Amino acid sequence: MTTPPARLPGAAGGLPPRLVERIEPLNDRPVDPGGSYVLYWMRTAVRARENPALDAAVALANALGLPAFVYHALDERYPFASDRHHSFILEGARDAAADLARRGIGTAFHLARPGHRGPHLATLAQRAAAVVTEDMPTVPMRRWAHRLAEAAPVAVLAVDTACVLPMRLVGRAYDRAFAFRKATETRRRDRLAQPWPDLAPNAPAAVPDLPFEPVDLATASIPELVADCEIDHGIGPVPHTPGGSAAGYARWAAFRDGHLRGYAKRRNDALDRDAVSRLSAYLHYGQVSPFRIAREAAAIGGGGAEKFLDELLVWREMAYAFCRFVPDHKTLAAIPGWARESLAAAELDRRDALYSWEEMARGRTAEPLWNAAQWSLLRHGELHNNLRMTWGKEVLRWTPDAATALDRLIDLNHRYALDGRDPNSYGGILWCLGGFDRPFDPPQPVFGRVRPRTAAQHAGRLDVAALTRSAAAPAADAPAVAVIGGGIAGLACARTLADHGWPVTVFDKGRGPGGRMSTRRTDAGRFDHGAQCFSADDARFRRFVDSWVEAGVAAPWEGRIVRLGSDGLEDTRPHDRFVGTPGMIAVLKHLTADLDIRFGTRVGALARRDGAWVLADENGADLGRFGAVVVAVPAPQAEPLLRPNNAALADRAAAAVMAPCWAVMAAFERPPAEDFAGAFCAVDADRPAGALAWIGRNGTKPGRENETWVLHASPAWSRAHLEEPADHVAGALLAAFGDALAAIGRPRPSTPAFVAAHRWRYARAEGPYDGTDARLGADGTLALCGDWLRGAKIQDAWLSGVAAAGRLLGRAAPATAPAPDATDTLPLFR
Repeated sequence: MTTPPARLPGAAGGLPPRLVERIEPLNDRPVDPGGSYVLYWMRTAVRARENPALDAAVALANALGLPAFVYHALDERYPFASDRHHSFILEGARDAAADLARRGIGTAFHLARPGHRGPHLATLAQRAAAVVTEDMPTVPMRRWAHRLAEAAPVAVLAVDTACVLPMRLVGRAYDRAFAFRKATETRRRDRLAQPWPDLAPNAPAAVPDLPFEPVDLATASIPELVADCEIDHGIGPVPHTPGGSAAGYARWAAFRDGHLRGYAKRRNDALDRDAVSRLSAYLHYGQVSPFRIAREAAAIGGGGAEKFLDELLVWREMAYAFCRFVPDHKTLAAIPGWARESLAAAELDRRDALYSWEEMARGRTAEPLWNAAQWSLLRHGELHNNLRMTWGKEVLRWTPDAATALDRLIDLNHRYALDGRDPNSYGGILWCLGGFDRPFDPPQPVFGRVRPRTAAQHAGRLDVAALTRSAAAPAADAPAVAVIGGGIAGLACARTLADHGWPVTVFDKGRGPGGRMSTRRTDAGRFDHGAQCFSADDARFRRFVDSWVEAGVAAPWEGRIVRLGSDGLEDTRPHDRFVGTPGMIAVLKHLTADLDIRFGTRVGALARRDGAWVLADENGADLGRFGAVVVAVPAPQAEPLLRPNNAALADRAAAAVMAPCWAVMAAFERPPAEDFAGAFCAVDADRPAGALAWIGRNGTKPGRENETWVLHASPAWSRAHLEEPADHVAGALLAAFGDALAAIGRPRPSTPAFVAAHRWRYARAEGPYDGTDARLGADGTLALCGDWLRGAKIQDAWLSGVAAAGRLLGRAAPATAPAPDATDTLPLFR
């Protein structure tokens, strides 16, 4: 099938044929000769050489007598944005900016982060003669390009920078490799050996007046930039795979010269790191040119090069064309009808297990080979392709249906793999569910007529123990870390570091996990006497909460929550609230699983000696030496630990204001017959009832059996009565509870059958908040976290702890080159 040349607007019609065949106009607006520049919006071809989009912008600018200007930006809102993807992209952007300067082309980089956001692309497009960008066929990349085309006053052109045979010339989607190979062979071969000379700009390099402050990537600290962004800090960068054209081509040269000839025979050995190119991340972000890679492989020739080119030019480019012509490639509609029907018919088949998202993400299934594959993704950002196929097939057996399996595969692959979100990723994922394949009969349980492939079968072909050691190794030399504080912030930090393979020890003064998420067990029942519930309106926290609900660790609390004031009861705005089950402490117990945690240990001092942190308990006993320390306790407890070691961190802790809270737990002989599950109380110091801030019916929460009540005093009342005896406090707050009910015409509660009071000295942060999730000392070995840095919610504590882990992961030293005979301890590579 042939596709006619693109109809290009204005001066764009005079571009070289090798560019014209790659261009798709995204709107019908003209090129404006009166514009100030031709704007190239760089997104997925982050390179200054053999880049058709860049050359199209230069050619058009030359025809108009204008400069070409490259705008490269990184937003926080792309799917699965994390420290891992951000770091790789920024490292690539740094190389591209330097190479653009060498080519004499003006460029500016914008990084979205607090204080640095805005519609800058739209502003720059208003002054452009035309806008050029890459033709990336995945959702949402194509949608964003079309949005710009709708808003821009000038022509917007999308250029295929990823495929040797342009996608638009393929003309349609193919679902079998042999058909694609046959249909495209002649045109692909004609283009394979063609050189790609870079076009020289006629105008001198120019950067227009900018609506933002550009980032100088040559001098900026990438870890510090990443830490400032509101992205997922729980997925660390991969030091052994730095971004950028220089690193990508160095990796290619080593594979091309030393291992390409043996690719056909060795490529399926998941433990042979040299058998595969490991270029997928660089190709995904366009940091290396597929034209150069293909041209140089073809020049070498032989069976290894032939098989490599089949993967690069047939399977990869088939996936690109498929995504371009099948817009709903993220759904089951993208797999063949026979596969959809067969998988639907098998939905009632018994599953071996149903694992939550978190169990899968952390590699905590009953299948060692699958866990090793997932650890490779989580810790190293990559996975050997042959193993990835088994990894993907297995998910179908652990999810209730194919739609859930597809969503889970997309999430796990795109979130952790550096090549995630690539069309080739969709090709591999869809293959696991029958895409690009034929039916296999007779039908099998769960898989139906889709080709079955289980981890147990694959395990017979390799050394699973060696595979596990490879995958479990951290991506960099990981220091031993001490986390001081076993509350939600400290455990979130420790959990994140441990999942990346870092050795972590948690020290907590309590007898068990809890802090403000404690649950008190009594003869009268369980009491959540600290935090009453938690919200999850931040997606970074919500995915864990949803998984806890799936696993039965937490549950939505759907009881009626009201405001109690002088005018009676008023329903609060509907809002998702969650609780741990059967008590709030269940979440913390879940987080402590398989962590090295020392309860009943109060850290009294820490000091830096001989390049290590030395911890001592309150009696001066040695607690060990560590490469890094995270302080995750309330600010007043953090400040004396920090003061001898880091004045800036100590000052930040000293500035925090923490409010106390008296809590009363009560069970009544005749429980009050109220129809609300919880009530926020109007604070009025002139009334006895004004002592209360909260009334909670603990028994209305999921998983609770007894009718128990929790009363929280207001911060002001708690401060005023902070040192009073607990029984006096209990009496006063019970009286206030009675007054509150009487004020709305309800009977006072009966005599309590059980009552106890607990003083939370550091219950809630009151500010100041400075928009910082966590703090890191200048040498990168002392971190500070806690909800009080960013807010007062459990969500704030979680995000702060994860951010502290992210800052340590971002400062990790590059991995030490392994010994030649240590192949069983090497990371897995694709």
